[in-house]
Amino acid sequence: MSEEKIDFVIAWVDGNDPLWQAEKAKYDNSAVMKDSNTTVRYRDWDNLRYWFRSVEKFAPWVNKIHFITWGHIPPWLDAGHPKINIVNHHDYIPEKYLPTFSSHTIELNIHRIDGLSDKFVYFNDDMFITKPVTSEDFFKDGLPCDTFGLNCIYFGRNSAGHFNGSNMEVINTEFENEKSKIMKRDFSKWFSVKNGPKNVMKSFLLAAWEWFPGFNYDHLPSDLLKKTYEKVWDKYYNILDKTCMDKFRRESNVNQWLFKYWQFCEGNYKVRSYKFGKVFHIEEDNFESACRAITGQKYKMICINDTSDTKNFEEKRLRINECFNSILSCKSSYEI
Repeated sequence: MSEEKIDFVIAWVDGNDPLWQAEKAKYDNSAVMKDSNTTVRYRDWDNLRYWFRSVEKFAPWVNKIHFITWGHIPPWLDAGHPKINIVNHHDYIPEKYLPTFSSHTIELNIHRIDGLSDKFVYFNDDMFITKPVTSEDFFKDGLPCDTFGLNCIYFGRNSAGHFNGSNMEVINTEFENEKSKIMKRDFSKWFSVKNGPKNVMKSFLLAAWEWFPGFNYDHLPSDLLKKTYEKVWDKYYNILDKTCMDKFRRESNVNQWLFKYWQFCEGNYKVRSYKFGKVFHIEEDNFESACRAITGQKYKMICINDTSDTKNFEEKRLRINECFNSILSCKSSYEI
């Protein structure tokens, strides 16, 4: 196994915290994106302890866990654990952006966290490890691992199309007229069978375009280099700064996927199998599949994504947590 020093970063918000709700209400307005200010984005599945259990059981080699929080800490979490760094928004986000209720601001400034390793994996709190992983599943030869392919941006209900459009504006500005050269340089990566047949086919069909139309992105953890953050901020400060000034997400924002796409274009990555992880946007027709994927440990990573189409929330929350408990029943050292 590689001796890479790799940190995990996870952002969490307790949407039930009355103090947080009161603070949010001061800035709430109708000018924000429709999906950025709904209860779906903040309701709690109450399964964060399974995230910590999964890290201890399946990724014990992690160097440090940076736990980003508005200020609330789960009562069961051992904040004094030597591997845990509790990070308040005020600890790393520039004061002029605070308070913030935008995931984009929280994510775009991660590189400012004191003591963060040069290589880190960023998790949302709905992303879990469900099988043993090695450091080389995330970074190999000093480079982040990823699965990707060209794709057309989808603009639809509750989609991230607007953010991707803003991301691609930066990408096509920075790498203008370089797409052909980049794809030739990394031909074996772009068309690797590890990306999966769908991604390879999309890359082939969209290769003729002079510009990058977009990238396929699965809602799974992001393997990132701190130097990528620093470079993008240095070159496109005004764009990132404008996004961070918004208290809530707006359609004009860029997001943290920009750093991932930048790494693709620079060739700073290793190809990882598309079978590594699976995303389940929880709806009626895929709920049982999601449960079986957890209990059967079918993938190394899994995302249980809450959506506006997630019906009978409380019933599904209890069932999902029963599934996690079937493979992660033992209390971790991260718990009091």
